[in-house]
This record gives sequence, structure tokens and C-alpha cells, in this order.
Amino acid sequence: MTRLWNEPADFANEMVDGFVRANTKWVRKTSGGVARSTRSENPEVAVVIGGGSGHYPAFAGLVGPGLAHGAAMGNLFASPSARQVEAVIQATQQGRGVLLSYGNYAGDVMHFSTAQAAARAAGIECRSVVVTDDIFSAPPTEKAKRRGIAGDLTVFKIAGAAAAAGHDLDHVERVALLANERTRTMGVAFSGCTLPGASEPLFSVPEGRMAIGLGIHGEPGLEETDIPTANQLSELFVERLLAEAEIPDGVAPQGARVVPVLNGLGSVKNEELFVLFSRIAELLEAAGITIVDPQVGEFCTSFDMAGVSLTLFWLDDELEELWNAPASAPAFRTGSAQSGNVVAVEGDNSVVADDAIAVSTAESQAAAATIATMLSAMSTLIDENADELGRLDAVAGDGDHGIGMQRGVNAAAAAAAQAAERGAGAQSLLNRAADEWSDRAGGTSGALWGVILKSVGEYLGDTAEITADSVSAGVSAASDAVMAYGGASVGDKTLVDALVPFATSLRERVAAGDLLAAAWAEAARQATLATERTSGMMPGLGRARSHGEKSLGTPDPGAVSLSLIVTMLGTQLADA
Repeated sequence: MTRLWNEPADFANEMVDGFVRANTKWVRKTSGGVARSTRSENPEVAVVIGGGSGHYPAFAGLVGPGLAHGAAMGNLFASPSARQVEAVIQATQQGRGVLLSYGNYAGDVMHFSTAQAAARAAGIECRSVVVTDDIFSAPPTEKAKRRGIAGDLTVFKIAGAAAAAGHDLDHVERVALLANERTRTMGVAFSGCTLPGASEPLFSVPEGRMAIGLGIHGEPGLEETDIPTANQLSELFVERLLAEAEIPDGVAPQGARVVPVLNGLGSVKNEELFVLFSRIAELLEAAGITIVDPQVGEFCTSFDMAGVSLTLFWLDDELEELWNAPASAPAFRTGSAQSGNVVAVEGDNSVVADDAIAVSTAESQAAAATIATMLSAMSTLIDENADELGRLDAVAGDGDHGIGMQRGVNAAAAAAAQAAERGAGAQSLLNRAADEWSDRAGGTSGALWGVILKSVGEYLGDTAEITADSVSAGVSAASDAVMAYGGASVGDKTLVDALVPFATSLRERVAAGDLLAAAWAEAARQATLATERTSGMMPGLGRARSHGEKSLGTPDPGAVSLSLIVTMLGTQLADA
């Protein structure tokens, strides 16, 4: 279990503060995460990595010369928000473009993609390489759906080395894509991990059993078996990874060269890893593979999870040269990365958003005050149901939905209260609430609720009269925007399964002449019924997708939280 914290909600921020103080040679704190504390004399393509906290040394520990230029750091097991990623881009970009690289998780993809679009709009050339090394999370025919786990090290290292060599963005992107294509990882776990302040782990493995195909956010494994001996586990790793590499009869082509990365996930000790690696090395050599620069230690963890993963990075001449290039970061060093001239970077040069309040009418200000009250009630509701939402999410996901919703809605309610005090109209208030929800929650739910609030705000405006028609139109726009943004459809077992019936029913009842309160109540009833139906669905998207049948019989937590919220808001509208 995790033993040391002050307030669990402050853990990630306090961790970043301590990390920066301990590593000023390499990093400085910036809005959204960390950036290098030095800069090369000649401008480079900036490599910006990131993801949720709780995986050290991923991601901040890999920031330094020859590796990443900055890391966007989300809350515990939650993706950084788009605003955080944008800030790190601004703090690191040197005029030669930016490459974003991160694991293939829905929340990360949403937030990094939004940040990429914002960077491009600001005139910064920006591209992305998503890491997809986990062989158990999707079959070879669906590689693009695979998760990114410990193999992110090889992709980040190759991209950083190419940038340090002075290559342009086209070249850095190309070799990063090639590294990802030639990287494969398999992981196992013997017990789950426990977040600061939590009394139970996010998942458990029966005594004497081992989960195969674990996720690094506390997702349970995809298969289960008796705990093997160290040699048997080594053989399992090598057999599965060589099969994935399509090596006939387990014999590699002549000249095959591989970097093995044996990664402890939190509480498996280095001594145990060395026992494993002895047999792994024997097996690889017996298969005709030349081992290059093996790495044994912690590279991508999951708090205190008892688990281990093996990554095989298949080299060619170009990749081998880049892998062996110098790098110096808090958690990864090779060669001498300070051979060129570097200059210190002071302060935080990320962009600060304009805080001006738009002009609004008295009617819109009154509506905004009502919305602020509703957001406050939503905050109370989620606080009361956070544990249950987390329990539902832990069945086939990582168990953080309740925590994420809490962080997001509490921040949104606080931002809304401040905006209302300053005389904001409905749209301005919802925009501020949306930004704070997305920023503080991170993850998929943060991104989607930010989209929902902003979409509704566009139809309410700061000066227009607020009617049942405008509310209904805003909710319909939110439904469309969430599907376009997240890529989910009805039947994928996501928040969309409740949102679409809610928006459809609200639109139909308003068009039929119902007052808003009555139309909303019926729409909330439809959302609740639709949420109940998700119990019988197989997940099509998100972290639960990999765990298939484990989610059968359990409703989608995102749909549950939405139906709870709209039902409560319906009661408030009826009482107004």
C-alpha cells in the first residue's frame, strides 16, 4: 500500500514540487508539468511527453538532454488536461516544431489532440506519436488500439536523440514511429496497487495466482494463471514476445539485435528482476538474437503494484545509433549528454490565459447564478457517490472514475461561483467551469464534461434569452460533440449510451411543447433506463475494452454519473 501522503488530493502536486527540488540540474517546474532547466545552444525540435502521475520514472524522470524536453503531468492515473499540455508545449518549443508522445489511452488521446490543435492554431508545427506496445491489449490485426506501457521509454529515447542530433520534425516523427512499430511489451502482476488515501487496491489477484496482460493504471489482467517460477515466467515472456514478432520456430533472422527492457512495476525488487533476466538472456541468445544494452530496473511503474513487464525493442542500424546516443535525465543516463553548450532557462514561459469577463445581460447573469448553484449541487452529489462510481469503474477499468469526477466537478463548481460573483453571463461561466473541470479531472471524463459544458454554453450565450429551445439545442450539440470528440457511439458502453437518449428525449419533449422541467425529467428517466441497459453491453472503447466480459453485469460508470447528475438537476428545475 501507499503509506506517505498529507492530503490525498494534493499528492500529485506535492510530488511534482519535491521532484523538481530534487532534480534542478535537469528540470524546472512549469504550468502543467516540468520542462528542462537548460536549453541547447542550437534550437531543437521539442519532444513533449506525458501522462498521469503514479508511473515514475515515466514521465518526468525522462526529461533531460538527449531525451524529452518536457513532460505534461496529470493527476494520479489521469491524463494531463489539454491546458496542461499546451503550457508545456509553450514552455519547451524552440521554433523548430514539437513532437508529442504518450500512451494510447482515451483521455490522453483527447487532451493531447486538443493541445496539438491549439498549438497549430498558434503557429507551432506540432505532431503526435502514440505509443502502442502492449501486445495483450489488442490483437496484431488491431495494433492501433493497443495501450502504451513500459515501451514508451524506447520511443521517447529515439525521438529525443533525433532531436538532439539536430534533425527536423519530419525526421524526429519518422524515427519515433519506427521505434513504436519495433517495440513490444508484455506485463504480469501478482497484486494490485493502492492510491494514496485509499483503503483497498484498485484490483486484486487471488493468492497464488498471477494476472497476465495488466494495465499500468490499475486495470486488472486479461488472463490469470498460477504463479510460475522465475524461469517459467521468463520463458512465458520470451515465447509470447517472439511469437508476436513473427519469428518462425522461435529462431530470429541472422543479425537480429534487440534491446530488452525488464521493468519492475513498483514492489518487485531488482534482485528478483536479475533472476528473471538471467534466463531471459539465455533464451534470447538461444534464439539467435544479439542483446544490446539491456535495461533492468524501474522505467514505468504503477505505485506499489507487484508486477513486472518485458519489452523487446528490435533495432536496425539507425535506431541502434539513436538508442546509444548520449542522454541525461533524472532516471535515465547514458554516455555524456552535455558535450555541447547549454544555457540555463529561468521561470515559466507558458501562456497565461486572459481572465477578462465578457459583457453580459442581467438576465444571463441571473441564469449564470442559477447554473453555479446547480454545479454546487452536482459537486455534493458526486461527493456522495464517488466511492460507488470508483467501485463500478474498478470492475473492468482502473477504479478512478469517482475520484476524477470529484476533482473535476469540485473545481468546476468553485470556478462557477467565482465567475458568478464577477458578473459572468451563462456562457462565460460555463466556459470557465468547463476549463477547470477538464484541467483538474484530466482523463476521459474530464475531457468529455468539458466538451459538454462548453457546448451547452455556446447555445445559452451571454446576452441571449435562455429558453427551453436553447437549452435543448445546447444539450443536443453536446451529445454530437462528445461523439465526435471521443469517437464513441451508442452501444460502446460509455457515457454516450446515456447522453444520446437524454438529448434525444429532451429535444422531442421540448419540440412537443413541454415545459423545460417536465421535458428534462422525462429525458433524465430515459437516461437512467439507458444506463441500466449498459450492464448487458460489452465495452467498445476506453480502458474497459480490453477486459471484455469482466464488465458484463455492471453498468458503465460514466453513464451512471451522467444519469445521476441529470436526474438531480431535473429535481432542481422542478423546484425552481
